[in-house]
Amino acid sequence: MRKLILIRHAKSSWEYDVIDHDRPLKSVGIQDARILSKKLKNTVKSVDLILCSSAERTKLTAGFFISEMEFQNVKTTYLYDLYDFDGRDLIQTIKECEDNVNTLMVFGHNHAVTHFVNTYGSTFIDNVPTCGIVIINFEIDSWKNLNKGETILTLFPRDLKND
Repeated sequence: MRKLILIRHAKSSWEYDVIDHDRPLKSVGIQDARILSKKLKNTVKSVDLILCSSAERTKLTAGFFISEMEFQNVKTTYLYDLYDFDGRDLIQTIKECEDNVNTLMVFGHNHAVTHFVNTYGSTFIDNVPTCGIVIINFEIDSWKNLNKGETILTLFPRDLKND
């Protein structure tokens, strides 16, 4: 059994004159990351590995989750390959994970995230929103055998607006 926690980066800003890879988070993105990381902490108690796009907005989003969930001692790897928008590199990166990784947390971008959850999850999602979280369980013994799994949780900022 393998578990994937896939998180799209929080809302980012276009206000600064920087290349796309270097865009920071907007204040609403920071707020969403804080709220969702607190909520996810109640569900996810540990992970074996964290993979994150090297883009600034994903690194900042991951930082909120790592801090809130107290995952500072979990190996975290920042990969340019996860600065991926169509999903091919995301899928390949996940398939290359070591077999000792049972629970994997990945921070990435759309459309790669939405494509992945609709290809490998059991619940169709039209668009995973910024800071959206999807957890999928896979009945596999190795990530290289990745196939259709079961979507066990979706958590989006709009779900918590009235909490």
